[in-house]
Amino acid sequence: MATRTVFVGSRIGLHARPATMIATAACEYEDEITLFRAGSSVDASSSLLIMTLGAELGAEVTVASENAAAVERIASMIEQDLAS
Repeated sequence: MATRTVFVGSRIGLHARPATMIATAACEYEDEITLFRAGSSVDASSSLLIMTLGAELGAEVTVASENAAAVERIASMIEQDLAS
């Protein structure tokens, strides 16, 4: 399983807009993609579940999947300021 730990780059954290963008990208993959933060894990294809992580700017999030390309793409998105 591929994993990558990153820090949230969106100034509003992983709230509505960033969470929706990440979930939309995750849905493009057949492989399950999981986000981990502070002992919680959620399916990255659900914007509502992503928001339940409460990940604010600078929060550490780990992305995991059997698909290394998916991990890299989602991790890269989490690091960006998607709120703009």
